[in-house]
Amino acid sequence: MDIHEVTNKQFSKFVKETGYKTIAERPINWEEIKKQLPKNTPKPKDEALNPGSMVFYPNESIFDLIDYSQWWRWVQGASWKEPFGPGSNINGKENFPVVHIAFHDAAEYAKWCGKRLPTEAEWEWAARGGLKEKIYPWGDEPVEKGEAKCNYWTGIFPSKNTAKDGYAGLAPVMQYAPNGYGLFDMAGNVWEICSDWFDADYYLSFNLSETAINPKGPKSWNYPLEPLDPKRVIKGGSFLCNDSYCSSYRVSARMPNSQDTGMSHTGFRCVKDL
Repeated sequence: MDIHEVTNKQFSKFVKETGYKTIAERPINWEEIKKQLPKNTPKPKDEALNPGSMVFYPNESIFDLIDYSQWWRWVQGASWKEPFGPGSNINGKENFPVVHIAFHDAAEYAKWCGKRLPTEAEWEWAARGGLKEKIYPWGDEPVEKGEAKCNYWTGIFPSKNTAKDGYAGLAPVMQYAPNGYGLFDMAGNVWEICSDWFDADYYLSFNLSETAINPKGPKSWNYPLEPLDPKRVIKGGSFLCNDSYCSSYRVSARMPNSQDTGMSHTGFRCVKDL
């Protein structure tokens, strides 16, 4: 497994050598998108289908933590190389994790470098670093106790980040102590894309009296809240995680992620078969 998340420098090399354009840089394919929408949804104006990605913006006027549209915005022109939209850039951030990456982008990068994306089971096994029955990659100590352990949201989400952990937003890779396997940032910083489809009930289908040996994930997705939108598993949490909101720097935490959508807190790392 890569010891850290794929960086802007690494992804830049891939793009330079292949000419690859990420999904966030391509015009939205209406024929694909309408499959995820209620039948007979009218096609929007062409300008609404321009390339873009989801960008996080702090919001001091939060009414509840259910409506995430209060801090997420669709920004046309946002991509891995312009993470906050047109006019922004990644200069000086070569060692930061690449973001605004969709599942298909991550899979293409992994294929290019002779690797692949990890399964959810592989990712979680690696994140535990040899520890057994522990909550976090470092053990059971609460994230806010002692030395800074990962890049997460310190303060009141999503209005105020105190940057107690050293960073108010993304952090360069390898800024915190590695886990027992020498892997960095297995908690926080950016969510990491896995190869598995997301099925909320997948592990409930196992015989709980037996150990599952290297499960490969379900054959398709199952996410009742958005049944027409294909979802992949993401793991590890991000710099937006906070105990008051999601606590997803827990090793066991898992979330669904639209496989054709990039976001400013989502990246990945790769694995390679021996």
